[in-house]
Amino acid sequence: MQKTNTPIVKDLVLVGAGHAHLAVLRRFAMHPVPGLRLTLINPTTYATYSGCLPGYLAGHYTQHDSRIDLAPLAQYATARLYPDIVTGLDTAHSRLHTQHRPPIRYDLLSINTGSTPSLAGITGEVTRVIPVKPIDQFVTRWQQALSHLQNLTRPHHLAVVGGGAGSIELILALQHKIQHSLTQTDAQQIQYHLFSQDATLLPQHPAAVQRHFTQGLLARGIQYHTHARVTHIGADTLTTADDTRYAADTILWATHASAPDWPRLAGLSTDADGFVQVYDTLQSVSHPNIFAAGDIAAPTTPCPKSGVYAVRQGPVLANNLRRAATGGRLRRYRRQQNHLNLISTGDQYALATRGNRTISGKWLWHLKDWIDQRFLQRYNQLPRQPEPTPPQLAPGMLDTHTAIELKQLSLRCGGCGAKVGSTILHRVLQRLPTTRHPQLISAEHADDAAILSVPAGHCMVQSVDYFRAFIDDPYRFGAIATHHALGDLYAMGAEPQSALAIATLPYAREAITEHTLYELMLGATEVLQASGAALAGGHTSEGAELAFGLTVNGIVPPDQILHKGGMQPGDALILNKPLGTGTLLAAAMRGQASGDWIEAAVTQMLQSQQAAVTILRQHGVHACTDITGFGLLGHLLEMLQAATCSAHIQLDQLPLLNGVPDTLAAGIVSSLQPANLRARRAIHNLSDAIAHHPHYPVLFDPQTAGGLLAAIPAQQAAACVAALQHHGYAHTRIIGHADRSTTPTPQVTLT
Repeated sequence: MQKTNTPIVKDLVLVGAGHAHLAVLRRFAMHPVPGLRLTLINPTTYATYSGCLPGYLAGHYTQHDSRIDLAPLAQYATARLYPDIVTGLDTAHSRLHTQHRPPIRYDLLSINTGSTPSLAGITGEVTRVIPVKPIDQFVTRWQQALSHLQNLTRPHHLAVVGGGAGSIELILALQHKIQHSLTQTDAQQIQYHLFSQDATLLPQHPAAVQRHFTQGLLARGIQYHTHARVTHIGADTLTTADDTRYAADTILWATHASAPDWPRLAGLSTDADGFVQVYDTLQSVSHPNIFAAGDIAAPTTPCPKSGVYAVRQGPVLANNLRRAATGGRLRRYRRQQNHLNLISTGDQYALATRGNRTISGKWLWHLKDWIDQRFLQRYNQLPRQPEPTPPQLAPGMLDTHTAIELKQLSLRCGGCGAKVGSTILHRVLQRLPTTRHPQLISAEHADDAAILSVPAGHCMVQSVDYFRAFIDDPYRFGAIATHHALGDLYAMGAEPQSALAIATLPYAREAITEHTLYELMLGATEVLQASGAALAGGHTSEGAELAFGLTVNGIVPPDQILHKGGMQPGDALILNKPLGTGTLLAAAMRGQASGDWIEAAVTQMLQSQQAAVTILRQHGVHACTDITGFGLLGHLLEMLQAATCSAHIQLDQLPLLNGVPDTLAAGIVSSLQPANLRARRAIHNLSDAIAHHPHYPVLFDPQTAGGLLAAIPAQQAAACVAALQHHGYAHTRIIGHADRSTTPTPQVTLT
């Protein structure tokens, strides 16, 4: 969550979390460029380190030990992290297209997505093949395949296609894992085959290395086939170019690399295989504001597709992106002629080559382990964040037009002078989808306020919410803020009618401000459309950080309003979303939250409560509220006070988001937690044992777009929970029940 008085002048977008981009993020964190905003787009919130893959597959590392968490790294670099997949590139308008969000603008673009094994020309049941890249998808599919290698009633043929070092490491690691994780009977049923289209295995390595591994494979019962180019995949076979058919139940694919289609389709200069052609500076030969590194790049000086070279390209790429942003002269990347190759053999033994020299031994595996762990620590154990950069732009960031624009920005006014310009607003509004509501009266003139009508027999329900951004993604932040605001309407059983938006945009060039506002409002508008409400207007201003809120209006017949005070003794208390957004977001601000945790929390925040209210009504709901800033206990007390009831809550039944036990155990809580703790005076059985229960702190955790807390007749509770879970509210739980109050003030019993 960026907060700065320095205007955003340029956007640098990094596509892919390859080895080179990891170095870019770390170097920009240590030496930021004021005015340059970074965005990282990657399919996952973590990056599995390819050097540790054989060790992980063999069982020497856990999955956690083999990957880099991108969320803390991105936060350290003050970069926005977008978990998404790039599907297209519009170089004419400098926009990237992804699967799940609006186009992303860039001034500078860098591509480090890696590659995938080529399946070109292969016929038959190609979907049976498990490509070794992308690594994260491969790991998931291999775990599924491994789970089926049990209780085998016949021999099972495992085939690895590819004859390079990676293929050999792969099959040796898998054999080691199978022999140590399956029963001896099942392990003996597995037969291993390695297929290479070349005349020999490891064609790029010295003859001594080739002999070592060909003899080693045979000694371990692994059959290898050379001059065996696979051309067809059958139901349980594969066929090579000479029409020889082999049994193959599980097929892993690790052949030469192939590139995604979108760089070529966008008009970037590529080689015959689709890899982005770059100069030795890693700059595209056809588009000067685009760079590429690692496997996806095809340098004018040929470079093997190996992680070793991508790691070495990282510092040069970071330097050149900095220079491209500030008008400096680019440096050339010069690849090393000879480097150390370490090939593991599955059993904590390795062979090393450099040039024509070859040695082997267990100590080499430990050397490889030390090198790999040091690489991971470089990005998982980050140094202290540097002091904030003074609010001034880096030299060379401005062209003449931008300099004039920013000179005007530097004389910002307050009051209405702080509004975003009408031209920007007009352009954004033209791009947004429009929704009409029958109670929103369309004025023929540009009136200053929205005109609403209330149908006969209905009441108007109105609420407002506004808060600063907690994720550096305007699109999803706009959607979450809208879900949060609508939660108040749903909790009262109202049908959303209209909304007025209030947005604060960070200081930036006009083009960047416009795009940020469009992303923000598109996220909000899509949620409003799905709810049936219309965006009736709003207000914008500039500030040091992104903030957003809405005034929302809904309508409901008076006899159908859901009040907080309808709870009755004996009612079951149902919560339909997990708790913990406050502690997780606090941990994210400190760089101590896993990206997976935050992504799971965002997914929950993006879930609408509209369907949940219908289900609660169907099961006779007596009272309802949404859990937001005051936390579960604070909002429960509001219900109890209104109904003159007390409640019994089972701490073990509280549903928690992933990572919440870890952050609570570390003592990480929201800044609002101390204020919410005042509600503990209502706990009549508070003791040391209760206060030290691991779930106790989450009672006071403020929620964003949190769950609905509903009082349901006890006889309907189980069916209500089942229905909510069936409709996507998977974490729904009965967390307690209501009791008759015997005191003037409501009390809560915890067990």
